[in-house]
Amino acid sequence: MKKLINNPEQVVRDMIDGMVLAHPDKLKNLSETNVLIRANAPVQGKVALVSGGGSGHEPAHAGFVGAGMLDAAVAGEVFTSPTPDQILEAMKAVNTGNGILLIIKNYSGDLMNFEMAAELAEAEGIQVAKVIVNDDVAVENSTFTTGRRGIAGTVFVHKIAGALAEKGASLAEVEQVANKVIHRVRSMGIALTPCIVPAAGKPSFEIGEKEMEIGIGIHGEPGTYRTAIASADEIAEILLSRILDDMKLSSGDRVAVMINGLGATPLMELYILNKKVSQILRSKHISVYDTYVGEYMTSIEMAGCSITILKLDDQLIELLESPANTIAWKK
Repeated sequence: MKKLINNPEQVVRDMIDGMVLAHPDKLKNLSETNVLIRANAPVQGKVALVSGGGSGHEPAHAGFVGAGMLDAAVAGEVFTSPTPDQILEAMKAVNTGNGILLIIKNYSGDLMNFEMAAELAEAEGIQVAKVIVNDDVAVENSTFTTGRRGIAGTVFVHKIAGALAEKGASLAEVEQVANKVIHRVRSMGIALTPCIVPAAGKPSFEIGEKEMEIGIGIHGEPGTYRTAIASADEIAEILLSRILDDMKLSSGDRVAVMINGLGATPLMELYILNKKVSQILRSKHISVYDTYVGEYMTSIEMAGCSITILKLDDQLIELLESPANTIAWKK
C-alpha cells in the first residue's frame, strides 16, 4: 500500500485538520470531532442542512459545506457511517430553531444512525425532516443497502435544497424540493480498478487488468456484471442507456449532466466520456442545460466514473444557478 498518510487509524482526523487549516474562511471543526460546519454557523433565519457518511468520498461531504449548500457534514471513518452522537452534535451546532433537513444516502448504516440521531434531536425539541437519496439505477439491493444506493446524484440534492434554504424557505418547502430532485435524478457508475481502505491495507476487490465492473458502488461493492474493458464511447452508451431506460425522458426535456470521477480518473478521460454523453442526449433531442465534470463523490483512489442525469424545470434551474460558496462546488 502506497499512500500519503501517517497512522492508518488517524487518516480522517488528519484530513479534517488539514481541511480546516486550508479553508478557515469556509469551515470550522466542531470541538475537534469529525464534524465540519460552516465557518459562520449557526446561520440565523434559515433551515439547516446536515449530511455526511463514511469518509473516502471526498470532496463529499465536507467539500459542499458553505453558503448555498450544507450547514454541516458528519464524517465517519473510511466507508463507515458516522455515529448517532456525531450526527446529533452536528445538528445541535447548526440549529437555529427553523428546523433541520437531514440528507441521507441510502445505505443501511447511514439510515440507522441518521434516523436514531433525528429521534434524539426531536426529543430535545429540534424540528427534523429527512430525505433519502437513491439515485443509483444499477442495482436494487447491494452489500450495503436494501433498495437503490445513493451516489453522486446526492450532490445535486445538496445544491438545490441548500439554495432554497438560503432564500429563507420553510423546512417543509426545503424537504419538498429535495424530494423533487431525488425523484428526478439518476446515476450509474463503472470501476476500472479497486481502491484500498487505509486500515485494511489491501484492495477492496480484485479485477483483471483488461476488465471493468459495471454498476459499481462507491464503497467498491459489486456491480451488475464484469466485462472486458471498453472504449469511453461504449462505456457512455452502457451507463446512459440504463439511466435513460429508467428516467423515460422526452424530446425537449432539459437536463443537468454530471460526469463524476471516482478518485483516479484524469479529467482528460472524463471529458472524453462527456463528449459521447452529450452526443447521445442531443441525438434524442434532450437539451443539456449545464454540465459538471470533475470529482464530486469519489471512492478513495478507484479508477472509474459515474454519470448522473437530473431532469430540470424552471424552479430547479433557478436554484441550480444560485450562488454557492464551498470548497468543491464547481460552477
